[in-house]
Amino acid sequence: MVMQREFVMIKPDGVQRGLVGEVIKRFENSGLKIIAMKFMKVTMEQAQEHYKEHEGKSFYEGLLKYITSGPVVSMVVEGDEAIKKTREVIVGKTNPLDAAPGSIRGDFGLQIGRNIVHASDKPESAEREIKIYFNEDELLEWDWVLSQWIYEQ
Repeated sequence: MVMQREFVMIKPDGVQRGLVGEVIKRFENSGLKIIAMKFMKVTMEQAQEHYKEHEGKSFYEGLLKYITSGPVVSMVVEGDEAIKKTREVIVGKTNPLDAAPGSIRGDFGLQIGRNIVHASDKPESAEREIKIYFNEDELLEWDWVLSQWIYEQ
């Protein structure tokens, strides 16, 4: 098993459209364990740190304006191959028009700039993004009794 932590954010469009419960449900149903979650407003400093790899690109300012425009739900999920499972199965491709039916973006997204959720693309990104939004003491270690029914022991 490759146990990983993954950072997930329900973006302002997902919150405004009332999809928070649906998104959380999909993660819970997938077999990933939620170890942190908060309803919050992203600060400009957090947004700049989160999207620093896009600084200088034509869409950078729009990203900052959008992600700070309303509340979001930030989460950390944990599980076997959590990043791959999140990106390829649960969330779907970045452009909702390319995302598979059954994925969050495939079912609810309409445009690339309003695609409901963010999910880290690799372990290094997940670790960096988790630190932007959560303190170490906010990541809960807990005994998830269902894990024996999800993972081979």
